[in-house]
Amino acid sequence: MLRVLEERSFPLDSISAMASDRGEDRRVKFGDEDVPVVPLTEESLSDLDIVLFATGASVSREFVPIAAAAGAVAIDNSRAFRMDPDVPLVVPEVNPDAVRSHSGIVANPNCSTIQIVLPLEAVRREVGIVRVVASTYQSVSGTGLAAMEELDEQTRAVLAGEPAVTEVYPTQIAFNCIPHIDDFDEEGHTREERKMVNETRKIMSLPELGMTVTCVRVPVFRSHAVAMNVETERPLEPEEARAVIAAWPGVRVLDDPASLSYPTQVETSDTDDVWVGRIRKDESVRNGLWMWVVADNLLKGAALNAVQIAELLADELSD
Repeated sequence: MLRVLEERSFPLDSISAMASDRGEDRRVKFGDEDVPVVPLTEESLSDLDIVLFATGASVSREFVPIAAAAGAVAIDNSRAFRMDPDVPLVVPEVNPDAVRSHSGIVANPNCSTIQIVLPLEAVRREVGIVRVVASTYQSVSGTGLAAMEELDEQTRAVLAGEPAVTEVYPTQIAFNCIPHIDDFDEEGHTREERKMVNETRKIMSLPELGMTVTCVRVPVFRSHAVAMNVETERPLEPEEARAVIAAWPGVRVLDDPASLSYPTQVETSDTDDVWVGRIRKDESVRNGLWMWVVADNLLKGAALNAVQIAELLADELSD
């Protein structure tokens, strides 16, 4: 987030850094500044305009309302407030006007949700959407640093003929795929799958949208990919779909099967855009399209989207 704020020349007079469980004497870089990290407290949240939260849900539930009560607008990256009917859930390229309805809290969506709603909204505006079926291929960075370290250590162990030690995930992630992200519910869906469905409906204001998702963790360090099937209200040829999606802000289309050109997680890591390829007809339904959607989950899927929300708020504060 600090890097994105700096790269985008975010308009600010001063910046503070806070942590809920870090040791003493820690500092972070912002431009030429060494910013001290102070404890996250009610006092440290006073006299601020915008607060970017990258905390777990329990910390957010405690401190986000405190920030809002102190007069700031809190942009929260956890799941804590996403489905609160009084809290806007915002992807700036899709529903920027929703930010105006905030009462001191704005929620940043789930990383995989963010990347699919951009091409979905482009298609919806053109021909309408009836149903979405998605399967995700999510990198381990979505779980955090410990998961990235576990993938690295397990990979080295397996290649050396040694047993893979499993601590973060329920089973080995190196050279494996795990069809399980977050907790299971009584019907066999995971919370990650429910989040994608519910958040997509909320962001796009389509509460009755037919949608089903399977979320899979894959042995990739960074960037999430989604295979997405979209059934539309009216026909849309693949060539038209490429043009419509490519014209949408924040999206790049890379789709030329003849030259083996399509987005992958390696090439899209550390890039800002949502990349779309493999756009083709689904001939099993009347109006169906397949597409492959890839984005950096740490940037557009998290930090970048949060900063873009902050930019909307900064424009509001300057008016």
